[in-house]
Formats: sequence, C-alpha cells, structure tokens
Amino acid sequence: MERRHFLKSAGLGVAAGTTLLAAQVQARETAAPQKNAPWMAARTEAQIAKLERVKVDLVAPPMVHKHEQKVGPAPRVVEFRMSITEKEIVVDRDGTTMHAMMFDGSMPGPTMVVHEGDYLELTLVNPATNTMPHNIDFHASTGALGGAKLTNVNPGEQATLRFKADRTGTFIYHCAPEGSVAWHVVQGMHGTVMVLPRDGLKDSAGNSLHYDRVYTIGEFDLYIPRDEKGNFKKYGSSAESYGDTLEAMRGLIPSHVVFNGKVGSLMGDGAMKANVGETVLFIHSQANRDTRPHLIGGHGDWVWELGKFDDPPAKNLETWFIRGGSAGVALYTFKQPGVYAYVNHNLIEAMELGAAGHVLVEGDWNDDLMKQVSPPGPIKG
Repeated sequence: MERRHFLKSAGLGVAAGTTLLAAQVQARETAAPQKNAPWMAARTEAQIAKLERVKVDLVAPPMVHKHEQKVGPAPRVVEFRMSITEKEIVVDRDGTTMHAMMFDGSMPGPTMVVHEGDYLELTLVNPATNTMPHNIDFHASTGALGGAKLTNVNPGEQATLRFKADRTGTFIYHCAPEGSVAWHVVQGMHGTVMVLPRDGLKDSAGNSLHYDRVYTIGEFDLYIPRDEKGNFKKYGSSAESYGDTLEAMRGLIPSHVVFNGKVGSLMGDGAMKANVGETVLFIHSQANRDTRPHLIGGHGDWVWELGKFDDPPAKNLETWFIRGGSAGVALYTFKQPGVYAYVNHNLIEAMELGAAGHVLVEGDWNDDLMKQVSPPGPIKG
C-alpha cells in the first residue's frame, strides 16, 4: 500500500513504477562488486609472491600516472614509492608563505590507481633532511588505522606497507601522526587512491564508460597566522609556526581555500586541458572540510559523489557534494571550446579565498548549443 501511494504521488502508474524500480535494482546488481570473483580470493604470502608485480612512477597532480581502465582477472601487486617533502611554499599571488609538508613534493600527493583485488604496495620514505616524523593512513585499506600504525617513519627512515584493494572507488590518504593529525593534513599531507573495477566504470544502466583524460583536484583549507596588524606571519620552520597555526586552526576560519596548493595553481600554464569531444574524469578530494565542485559552462554527466563505483552514478548534476575526508568523481564530455571555470561553488571560497581553476578546451564552436543572436548594444524601442 505504501509503495502504491508513493508511485501514485510521484505521477507513476503501478506498472511503470514497478518497471522503474526493477531497473534500478538491476543497475545496482550490475554495478555490485563480485566478491566471489577470483581476484578477491584470500592468498597466502607464497601465493602473493607469485603474482605479477607492476612498478609505477608517480606524477604530480593534477596529472595522474598512466594506467589501464580495464584489466583481466589476475590480480597484481602494484608498487609505488613516495618520499615526504618538508619545505616553504608560496600559497597566493601576494607571496604569502607557509612551511608545507607534502607527499612527493605536491599538494595534494600523487593519485595512485589500482584495480579491485590488486595489492597496493607503498614504500614511504622520510628523508634525513626532514625534521618531523610522518606516516600514512589509507582510507581504502583495512586495519592498523589505515596503515598509519605500520608506517611511522622518523627522518632518515622508510617503511613498506601492502594492502589489498578490496573495494572500488576513490579514497583519500593522509598523514596521521598521533597528536597532530589535523596540522599535518592542513599543511599539505593528503592525496587520493582510485580503485577501479576490473572491467572499468559503468553508468547507472551498467553500460561501460571510458575517459580520455583524468585530473586530480585536491582542495585544501589553509590557516596562515596573522600578526597584530593583520598581516600574514612568516616563520623559519614548521616547528616554529606550529603554535600560532594551531591557534588559527581552532578558529575554524581558513585564510585560504585552494586547489592543488596555491591560489591560481590550475590557471594559466597550470590549467587543465581537453579537446571538444573528449571525456574527462575529475577526481576531487578534501581531507578536512566539505566542498561542492561545479564546472561553469559544463556539467557532471556521471557523478559518484561518494566516490564509490559499486554505486550507480548520478546523472547530469550541476554541482556535486564532496564531504570532508573523502574524494568524489565526475565524468564530463566537453561539447564546446573555451575556458571553463572549475570552482568550489561556495563562491566566496572560490572568488575570495582561491578555490578555483580552469579547464582550457580546444575545438570548433557549436552554434546549435549556444549562439549570440545579437551583441550588446543600445536599447531599441
């Protein structure tokens, strides 16, 4: 009775509504992970040792390392090596600085791509030139605080962690030293792992999706302390800035909200690029605060707001929501050339604090989609 009332109130006949619900269930079943698939089987150390090993060279965001979108049933051990960088960086056009801590020298850290059932093996290096202990918490992993308990490395040390990618989706990773997790995160230490289904992405009906390019956008809220005159302060080291930064963080009001470490990092020479007709996958992560990506002049053709590929994607979103501590994914096929603004659609954070970037798209204009019928001129009549 309740179901019939819902279908009627929604303007659907019972038969049509039942068909719709059945299609939604079928789509979910199509997208569901195959937990009994051979790549999901538990393996001994001896069996893991016999798997193919793939060594990957990481690249700095917004780029993502080369990878296959579909793979066969045999799982692999995918090897990554990542070094921690501590250095002073400039975060805006006025020359404001902060002492950042970063994975592989970038904000966000490099995106790592594997497939469901693969083993991700990371060697985390903390060079002797650093001053802080670090570790890594993978939201994609299971146990030991996401691996943080097993990767505590002091300056001059390294550790290697392996975990099984037993669920698909995009997941953040971040530094998580006991007692100073938030500070390490907002000083630059988070990135993304993308675990693809072995047979690639699917739309809500179970049809295959393909992307031509992929970009990573890591959003950071920064808390640069100010002096008594309101000017941003400068410090000689991370340790020197800690007390003031902690006080600024506790105010919960960021001084900057930036993409990829700096105001304007994804503009000009750093703009993301595409061609008309290409499909682009945008991975958007935020390890601390909620955000709401929007592509001005475009859409999210297919969007996994929660970043989990076992769920059917939403379709034709204008703006999507990424909760703090997660990463989401949007696919869009560009139809017009020009400069598209990719923004956090809290426009205050985008326009005033820095959470904005550009996508530069080349190709031929389509008058059928948009045309200026007459240019601005004097009012007539």
